[in-house]
Amino acid sequence: MMIEVTVARLGLDSATNSFVVILRERAGRRVLPIWIGQPEAESIVMQMNQVKRERPLTHDLCKAIIVGMGGTLRRVSITRVQKSTYYAELQLDGPNGPVAVDARPSDSIAIALRLDAPIFAPESLLHAVDDEDEVSIEDRLSGGTDAHELTAEQLKAYLEQLRPEDFGKFSP
Repeated sequence: MMIEVTVARLGLDSATNSFVVILRERAGRRVLPIWIGQPEAESIVMQMNQVKRERPLTHDLCKAIIVGMGGTLRRVSITRVQKSTYYAELQLDGPNGPVAVDARPSDSIAIALRLDAPIFAPESLLHAVDDEDEVSIEDRLSGGTDAHELTAEQLKAYLEQLRPEDFGKFSP
């Protein structure tokens, strides 16, 4: 069964020195952490905070292509995990009907945010979070610098200052 999720947080996993996007079920407390690259993390945070660049980023270009060709992004689905690699799919509606496009979850999330499309994940991939974990995650990820005014380098520094050490206990 697929569950709608939203982007709850983004941070740096100090155990792996990788960025982590935390997807949270829309109508609940379960989460799905996915480790992503720095460029995708920056793209996601920039969109979440409406930071605009002079020239379009790759995900902005994808949005322009989808819209320019008369398509819509119906939804993004995180489809599965195999050997610690997550897979996703862009489900598009175009002039010639529906199209499913294989994509990385990080790219899919960045594009979904730009097109206001819902994101879904299999219930089997969601992890329960108890109250203690919730408080710990929120404490480590809340506050900090206002991302609305950040350059790309400042954004990187901002993300690196977030210390979601609890994310190291999740493994795909």
